[in-house]
Amino acid sequence: MRLLRSLVFYIWMYGLMVVFGVIGTPLLLGPRHWARKILRAYLKALWFGMRFILGVTFEVRGREHLTSGGALVASKHMSMWETLAFWEILPDPAIILKKSLVYMPFFGWFAVKLGNISIDRDGGGKALKGMLRDAARRGAENRQVLIFPEGTRVRPGEAPEFKPGIAGLYKSMNKPCIPVALNSGVHLETYCGLRKPGLIVVEFLEPIAPGLDKASFMRELHARINLATDALLAADPAAVEKEI
Repeated sequence: MRLLRSLVFYIWMYGLMVVFGVIGTPLLLGPRHWARKILRAYLKALWFGMRFILGVTFEVRGREHLTSGGALVASKHMSMWETLAFWEILPDPAIILKKSLVYMPFFGWFAVKLGNISIDRDGGGKALKGMLRDAARRGAENRQVLIFPEGTRVRPGEAPEFKPGIAGLYKSMNKPCIPVALNSGVHLETYCGLRKPGLIVVEFLEPIAPGLDKASFMRELHARINLATDALLAADPAAVEKEI
């Protein structure tokens, strides 16, 4: 049953992507906010399917910690879900994505139009400098630069060390860094297949002010994200139930 529900949701998710992509492609010729509107419409339809097909919903906590201007947002990463969800949750995000994603039909086209930041993981120092430059520009535009500092999706309970790029962003942007905890991996597989119905919680934590040295920042960020994530996992009944 779980596999069937996941399959139906995949059809829903990617089918919607094609439909909204075809409808919205002409909007790519207009201003950026047109693309944001069609994306938000797609996400509303996607959340409906997630609730109806998978029995998974989500809520956002700690919005009071979102700053009014530019910021660096560093989030736990357990599923493809949050890669999409932050486009609705944050006011005007610039998400740091793998460069390969921008070549995907529809998804990649909109990612470019929305001013996200792509990085070639094999590009070495040149790619890192480009990412830092683009992130500083987005921050100066009062946008939220979102990064998943673990560099890849992890399973609930895993807490690998963060990639060093997050420290470079923190220093170059000179903006507050807002940690984010979540529990999406309890309910969704890495590519949004169903694990267990229930409630995904996304929690913004108290910002880390700019100015810390690299070691102190990395230690503080890792501790805040993972302690808060562990608390969400401990409070989630589905995290300790037998798999359905």
